[in-house]
Amino acid sequence: MKEEIQRSVFDYLSEKGIENFVGVPDSTLKHFVDQGLKKKRTTITTREEEAIGIATGMSLSNSSSLVFMQNAGFANSLSTITSLVQMYQIPIIFLIGWRGYLKNDAPEHTKIGTIQPKLISTLGLESKILTDGNWKKTCDWALNKIKRGKFCALVIRREFVD
Repeated sequence: MKEEIQRSVFDYLSEKGIENFVGVPDSTLKHFVDQGLKKKRTTITTREEEAIGIATGMSLSNSSSLVFMQNAGFANSLSTITSLVQMYQIPIIFLIGWRGYLKNDAPEHTKIGTIQPKLISTLGLESKILTDGNWKKTCDWALNKIKRGKFCALVIRREFVD
């Protein structure tokens, strides 16, 4: 996803009521995270489970939250998502970077990248892939979900290898 689009996604979600952006940085989401840091609207955590816990508390106090993470961290946080977010229907948007989407990505990203769509599906986690062309409509979909007390995921494909 282009730099200006990632920055626009952050600004749009912020303007539309997301108050808390919490998570673990990922190079796939670097411009999104950087925009939040520049606006002093982002809380960086050391683990995804920590980010989910913080966002849950904020959401329970009627303060809308988004948790950003890379897909390896998503896999690490499956128990927290199922036993906390799903069980208690916490309205959170997850923004997940999809490392291993490209066939020639680093070997450590390949396995999780291959199974990520299946993990999301197995959890019953409603999700959509953000692209340069659909980002506003897809963000509106996610915002509508949390307004109705649901949780969901937005996925950004990693389209580069570093």
